Amino acid sequence: MNENQRNIILSTVPVLKEGGLALTTHFYKRLFLHHPELKNTFNMGNQKSGKQQQALAMAVLAYAEHIANPGVLLPELEKIGHKHVSLDIRPEHYPIVGNHLLASIKEVLGDAATPQILEAWELAYQELADLMINLESKMYQTQSALPGGWTGWRPFVVSKTVNESEEITSFYLKPSDGGEVVRHLPGQFISLKVFLPDLQLNQARQYSLSNLPNDKEYRISVKREKDSRLNINGMISNHLHDHIGEGAIVNLSAPTGDFTLSEPMNRPLTLISGGVGITPLMSMLETLATTTLTHPLTWVHACRNKSVHAFREPVQQLAASHSLIEKHVFYDQLDTQDRREGIHAGPMDLEKLPSLREDSRFYICGPAGFIKAQHATLLEMGIPKESIFFEEFGPQTLHLN
Repeated sequence: MNENQRNIILSTVPVLKEGGLALTTHFYKRLFLHHPELKNTFNMGNQKSGKQQQALAMAVLAYAEHIANPGVLLPELEKIGHKHVSLDIRPEHYPIVGNHLLASIKEVLGDAATPQILEAWELAYQELADLMINLESKMYQTQSALPGGWTGWRPFVVSKTVNESEEITSFYLKPSDGGEVVRHLPGQFISLKVFLPDLQLNQARQYSLSNLPNDKEYRISVKREKDSRLNINGMISNHLHDHIGEGAIVNLSAPTGDFTLSEPMNRPLTLISGGVGITPLMSMLETLATTTLTHPLTWVHACRNKSVHAFREPVQQLAASHSLIEKHVFYDQLDTQDRREGIHAGPMDLEKLPSLREDSRFYICGPAGFIKAQHATLLEMGIPKESIFFEEFGPQTLHLN
C-alpha cells in the first residue's frame, strides 16, 4: 500500500465507527448464504448473540485506525491467531472472507464505496491476511514440533468424568490412539468439536485446561447452563453433560492461548476468578504448588455459594500444605458455617483484602463484567496495568490494557 491508499483507509474510520456493526452483520449473513458449510467452523452461538459481529467490527476499526503502523496491534492479532489455530483456520479461508468483506463494503456503503476505497481496502485486507497467515503458520509449526504435538483435529476418548460442583463437571480426555499429548502451558485452552443434532452442525468450543500439565491426558471442567433461554453456546456445554460420558469420542485441537504465567517467576502472584473462570487458574495453581514456590501466591475466588464452588476441597488442601499460598473466597449466599470458615460476603471486593501486594502480577478470569470490575478496582488501588492479565471467554471484546 502507498501513503495515499493508507490515507483513504484512515478516511473511512468515521464510517466504521458509526456503521461498522451493520457492515459486519451484513458480511456474516452474506458469507453464510454463499458458504453454508462454514457454519460448521464459526461459533453460531456468538453469531446469534451478536458477539462475533461486534468483535469483528472492533477489529476492523482498530486496523483502520492503525493502518500506518499495524505492528502495534500485534498482541491483539496474536490473540486472534490463537483462536484461529484452535479452530483449524487455514490460509485457504482468507480469500473467501476477503471476497465477502469487500462485497459487503460495496453493498452497505453503496455509492460511497468508490473504486479508490475498494482498491485500498482490498490491499489493506491482503496485508492483514498475509500477516495472520504467517503468524498462524508459525503457531502450527510450533504445535506440530512439540512432543505429542499435532495440528487440526485429533480424536480423544473420555476416560472419566468427575462432578466438581452442582454445575461443573470435569471431563478427562486421553488420545484414542494411546499416544502422548502436548504438555500445555497453565492457562491455555483447547477446542472441542462435537455434532449437535438439533442444529445439524458440527460446532467447536474453547475450554480452558484445568489440570496439571502432563503428557498423558487433559482435563476440561464444564459448567452446565440452566437458563431457560439457553443459547447455542450453552447447548454445547449441556450436550457434554447429557450425552458425552466415559468412553465417548470427541475431537480436540492442540492447546493454544497466551493467557499463561509470565516468566521469570520472580515476584508474588494473585489469581482472581469468578465462577467457571476458575478453570485456567486451577491449572496455574496446581502447577505452582507442585514446583518450588518462592514468592507469595494469593488465591481469590467468587461464586454464588458452596454448592456451585468447584475445586473447593483441592484448593483448601493446597493452601493448607503451602505456607506461601493465601486463600480468599467470596459467596453471594453465606450460611453460618461459611462465616466460621472465613468466607467473605460477595460480590468480590478486593479492597477488603489488605494483604494484596502491589508488586504482584494479577491474573483474572471470569465473566466480562467481573473482569472489568476487578480490573478497575486494581487500577484504583494503584496496580500498574502492565501487571494485570485477563482471559475473556469467547470473542475478544474487552480492551482494558
